[in-house]
Amino acid sequence: MAKDLAIVLNSGSVNSAVVTAMAMQRYRPIFVHLAHNPQTGSRLQSAYEQQVSHFKPYREHTLAMPAITPVARGAAGASVAADPRAKGHLSLQLIELLPLISVGARLAAHYQTSAIYFGLRAGTQNDDLATATEFVQVWNELLQLPCGLAEMELMAPLMELEPWQVVDLGVQLSAPLEKTWSCSEDGGEPCWACRGCRAREAAFQQAGKPDALHGVRKI
Repeated sequence: MAKDLAIVLNSGSVNSAVVTAMAMQRYRPIFVHLAHNPQTGSRLQSAYEQQVSHFKPYREHTLAMPAITPVARGAAGASVAADPRAKGHLSLQLIELLPLISVGARLAAHYQTSAIYFGLRAGTQNDDLATATEFVQVWNELLQLPCGLAEMELMAPLMELEPWQVVDLGVQLSAPLEKTWSCSEDGGEPCWACRGCRAREAAFQQAGKPDALHGVRKI
């Protein structure tokens, strides 16, 4: 078991940046990213690549999975780890996580890592929190017992946080929040009108922190 290594599931989102900074307090990260459109790329993928450049992980795996693109679009067009914009529809988010965790587990077995980190956030609502907690527990039992990864743990350290708390924690950890993407659109600039942009703006305002992406606000 490589005690100093951990898989980090990273989508390029705010949650991903913060959870990566948390993982790096204990481990050398191995990044795993699912590319829905590997040939044309996306703004979220570009944000992920910026995070790779910033964090300089031990290894990086970008996996082309175009077959799941229609599913991702059906789930509000956002990756499950896509931070403050992910409100409601928790079951769809958990379903979208399934292939990503499976790939992460396979790589965790290959590298013999101690943990898999990912940015699932359920907040403090009892039903959502209970559902997300059970989801993580079931995966841990599956990986540790029948899959034989007894010393490996699936970690979702942002689970109980609200979006503004994620932003606040990210600032404390010097996570590169400017290298993240929350917009539902795939243009060169945030639209600041979609659900993702509005949720991001609210999270930064509630945290009392400036958002560097406002430097590219449309006029």
